Amino acid sequence: MLYVYVLRSQKDKKLYVGFTKNLKLRFEQHCKGLCESTKNRRPLILIYYEACLEQQDATHREKYLKTTYGGRYLKSRLKSYFTG
Repeated sequence: MLYVYVLRSQKDKKLYVGFTKNLKLRFEQHCKGLCESTKNRRPLILIYYEACLEQQDATHREKYLKTTYGGRYLKSRLKSYFTG
């Protein structure tokens, strides 16, 4: 199982999208500052994830969520989260 996940920085309010085989471990790495891409954006919260069976599906989904259309999808999907 592979997971596509979305983190939100509480520092700059921006989103980070990635994928991993071990969601719990990867989130801990982000929180501890072990990931170069997010270490200066901590603290982070996990706001969304999806499970995929194949790596190809996970990479395609990750790429989609990083697009403008993917951002719109996330804002629509997580509307109650973003509006409070």
